[in-house]
Amino acid sequence: MSSAGPGGRAGPAARLGRAARSPWVRGAFLLVAVALAVVYVWREREGIAAAWSRLDAATVLLALVCSLANVALAGASWRAVLADLGSRLPRPAAARVFFVGQLGRYVPGTVFQFVAQAELARDLGVPRRRTASALVVALGVSMTTAALLVVALLPAALAAVGPGAQGGWTAWLARLPWLTPVLLVLLSPPVLNPLLRLLLRVARQPPLEHPLTWRGLGAAAAWALASWVAVGAQVLVLTRAVGGADLPLPVLAALCLGGYTLAWATGFLVVLAPAGAGAREVVLAAVLATATGGAAAAVVVLGSRVLLTLADLLLAGAALLLGRRGEPAR
Repeated sequence: MSSAGPGGRAGPAARLGRAARSPWVRGAFLLVAVALAVVYVWREREGIAAAWSRLDAATVLLALVCSLANVALAGASWRAVLADLGSRLPRPAAARVFFVGQLGRYVPGTVFQFVAQAELARDLGVPRRRTASALVVALGVSMTTAALLVVALLPAALAAVGPGAQGGWTAWLARLPWLTPVLLVLLSPPVLNPLLRLLLRVARQPPLEHPLTWRGLGAAAAWALASWVAVGAQVLVLTRAVGGADLPLPVLAALCLGGYTLAWATGFLVVLAPAGAGAREVVLAAVLATATGGAAAAVVVLGSRVLLTLADLLLAGAALLLGRRGEPAR
C-alpha cells in the first residue's frame, strides 16, 4: 500500500523511513542514545561513588556478568519471536539489531527503539512490520512473565519478611492475580494473531506472512524467564554484598526477583522516562527497603541501574565492533 499523501507527496511514515535510512541520521541517533545513557551515569556520579565504596571488585564483576546475561537472554527472547514470524536471523546479525536498537530506550518515548530496530533489521531483508511486531510481542512476553513472577514470588516473600513489610503492598498485589490470566490470554496465538492483523490493518500495513505459534511463544517465554532470573541474581548479589538483609537465601532471592520484575513492569508503563528511569528505582527501593533498610536498598538500586546501563553499552559496542551484517533473513 502506498504511503503517499495528498497530491502524490510522501506521507509522514515514508518521510520518517527515508530519514532513518540516512547514515548521518543513524549516526546522530546512536550518539544521542549513548550520550543520554552516559548522562544518567554522570548525573548520579556522587551516589555511584558512595555505592561503589560499599562493594568489592568481585561483587561488581559478578553482578555485571548477571547484567550482561539479562540483556543477552532478553535478546534471545526477541530473536525467538522474530524467527517464529518468519525471519531467522543469524546470531551476530540479530545481536547487532537488538543490542544497538536497544539503545533507543534511553531516548524519552518508546518509538525510537522501534524505529532503530526496524531500520537495522531492514538492512537484512526483514520487513519493518515484522520487526515492529516482534518487538511488541517480545515486550508482551516480558510483561507477562514478569507478572507471573511477581504473583508467584513477591506476596510470599513479603509475608516471610514480616507483617509490617506487606503494609500498603497487600491490597495492590492482590489485584495482580486478576491481571495475569488476561495477559496469558492475550498472548495465546488464537487471540494474538488476530490482534496483530488488526493493528497492521489500522496502520495500513500488509498482514504478516507467518502467524505466531505456541512453540515460538513458548521459546520466547522460556528465554524471558531466564533473563529475569539473571537480573534477579544481580540484585541478590548486590543485596547480600551490602549486608542489609538477614533473611534465608530463598526468601531474599524471591524478594529480589519479585521486586525487580514489579519495578520493571512499572518502569515500562512510564513511557516518557528513558528506559523507565526513576519509576523503576522507586519501586525496587521500596520493596527492598522492607528487608534491608533504606540506605542499603539505595545502594543496590543505584548499582543495579548503572550495571544494566553498562551492559547495554557493552553489548551494543561489541555488536557494532564484532558483528557482521550477516546473511539476509530467511
